[in-house]
Order: sequence, then structure tokens, then C-alpha cells
Amino acid sequence: MTISSDLIRKVTATLYERSLKKIPEDTKAVLRQAQTQDSSDTARKTLTIMLKSADAAEKQDHLICTDVGIPVYSIKIGTQVRFDGPVRQAIVDGLADLAANINPPILKMVTNPLTHQRGHTGKDMPLMTFDVIDDADYLEIICAPKAMGSGRWEALETFVYPTLEDIETYILEVVMKAGSQPCPPIVVGVGIGGTFDYAARMAKQQILRPFGQTNPEPILAAMEQRLLKAINSMGFGPMGTGGDTTAMAVHIDYAASHGFMPVAVALNCWINRRTGARIHSDGSVEWFE
Repeated sequence: MTISSDLIRKVTATLYERSLKKIPEDTKAVLRQAQTQDSSDTARKTLTIMLKSADAAEKQDHLICTDVGIPVYSIKIGTQVRFDGPVRQAIVDGLADLAANINPPILKMVTNPLTHQRGHTGKDMPLMTFDVIDDADYLEIICAPKAMGSGRWEALETFVYPTLEDIETYILEVVMKAGSQPCPPIVVGVGIGGTFDYAARMAKQQILRPFGQTNPEPILAAMEQRLLKAINSMGFGPMGTGGDTTAMAVHIDYAASHGFMPVAVALNCWINRRTGARIHSDGSVEWFE
């Protein structure tokens, strides 16, 4: 059996819309926990407002934030999958369908970096990365739109044989510089090693990692806990109102590298936009967050 272009087109449009109107359930759970545990009364009240806002948007089928970001898709193709038509163009068409039909309408956030002209589409839009899954008979697509608040403060630095302390210091410097601008509590994704582009991709993928998973690398698991504690001691708090909840999680991955070792830091705002689907060869669609 084959996966049709029409189905890919519909699914990718739906993924983008869902990501704009619903916070992932694991993110809600972390925010609710912080709502009861933060030592700051103002922070607890702010988290209550944020959760109520998210619930209202979901119930009323409205956008959680007017900055809908630029569309970004992470795509994994099972090696047993067959297609009956184009894949990339189907995703491009899905974005066009969404922009034309979504209610309420979305603002034109896609910007030409040379002319600053804005629209719903542009060169290389939507942004896509591709990978393969051995022996799988499905197509996996994750949509994670990138907005200004978090995207503005992401960073990458290349070191030469850095110590773990060097790496942690850099990560904390990036978060400190960002302050409350990325709309905390944030998710911090980190990629260590590989090459310039690969480190950035790892950092982005770590933002998509569900909460509650212990890093299989003990060194990184310990680093994640130290950094989360340090970031939450900075005092920025929910939406910059102060408190103990500046970050919900720090997720880190690494790849073997050379003597030069890039470290990339990606950020996601409190909405933590990510929604996914697996399109199986029999035409069924499995939705996940």
C-alpha cells in the first residue's frame, strides 16, 4: 500500500493548526506542578492565568498566541514506505491550505531576510528536515512552529576541547542573556559536538523530547539536572514576573566531533509547540504530542 500526497497535505495542515491551538499534555502537567510549588505568589498567579488562557484557547478553538511563528517540520520516512506522489510539495500545499482557511486567520510571520517582505509563504517554506527509520512502514511528521520570542535568543558557539564546566557555563550565559524574552518557563534544548549544522539540529530535536524521559547518558542526565536547577535559580520566573520556574526542562544530546566542538542552545516558550502524526501505509493516522 502507498501513502497519498493528499493525505500528507491534510495531515501537515492539521498538525500546524493543532500546534497553534493546544499545549501538549505533558507541558500542561509541568505547568500545573509549578503552579502549586513555586515559592512566589506572583509566579503562581501568573501560571494560573497562563493555564486558563491555554484552556480557553483549546475550548474555543482559538490561537494561544498571535505570533504563530514560521512552520517547521521534522520528518522521518520509514524505509518500507511507498508514496503515490510528491512529499515535499504536499507539505507546501498543506501550509497554503492552512493559511487560506484557518479560523481565526493567522498573521503573516514568514519574512524575507533580504527585503523584510512578509507573507504566509516564502523561499524554502515550510522548513523541513528529513531522516529515515529502518524497517518502519510509516511516515512520521512533527510540527514545531518557531516564533520570535524564543528564536531570537538561540545561539551556537564553537569551542576547542571544552570542559563540561565550559559547556555548562556557556549554556547558562545564553539563558541569562535571553532573560524573560523567550516567554518562560522555557524548554532548553542543547546539542554538543558533531558539526555546526548537526549541533543545531540536535538542539532542535531535544526541544521535541517529551518530558519525564531520563537521558540514557549518565553524564548528560546529571548535567540536565544541574542546569535546570541553576536556570530556575536565576529568578526570571513565569513571563518574567519572578519566581522559581524559569525553565520546565533542559534536554541535551551529543555527537562525536573533532577537536572543535560546537555547542548549540535552542529554546521553546511556555506553549512548547510540538505536535506529531504517524501516517501508516494502510492510510491510518496516529496523532501524538
